Amino acid sequence: MCPVALTDTVSISYTTALETGEVVEKVPATRPIHLSIGSGRVLKAVEASLMGMNPGETRTIHIQPEDAYGLHYDNLVHDIKREIFRGKIEPKPGMILSLSIEKDGHDQQVPATVLTTNSETVTVDYNHPLAGKVLVYTVTLHAIAT
Repeated sequence: MCPVALTDTVSISYTTALETGEVVEKVPATRPIHLSIGSGRVLKAVEASLMGMNPGETRTIHIQPEDAYGLHYDNLVHDIKREIFRGKIEPKPGMILSLSIEKDGHDQQVPATVLTTNSETVTVDYNHPLAGKVLVYTVTLHAIAT
């Protein structure tokens, strides 16, 4: 059998972890996903790592933030007055909220992670939760569709 090429459809399982070993996502070998190379279903760096692999082969790759969910930007961490949430929701650290912001003259709903709260403010982070983190993917190629 030929190794993975640009136009193939493959069956893979993988584990995504942080450098600390904390598992972020797991697609088990018992329930592999099927994807067409170039479809964008997984990160481009993961797709690129599949090139040249043969069924049964496993690779571990480290994906830098700029090739994953981007860098972490401090200017995307904001303090919001707690009174905005009164009567609606009780924000707690770790919650992901859908907040309205104005961009180019239009209101848009964007996700924000609650970092901390106190009696006056709620600190939220508009960065993706995995922004600024190196991701470690362990990918196993199970099959190449013919």
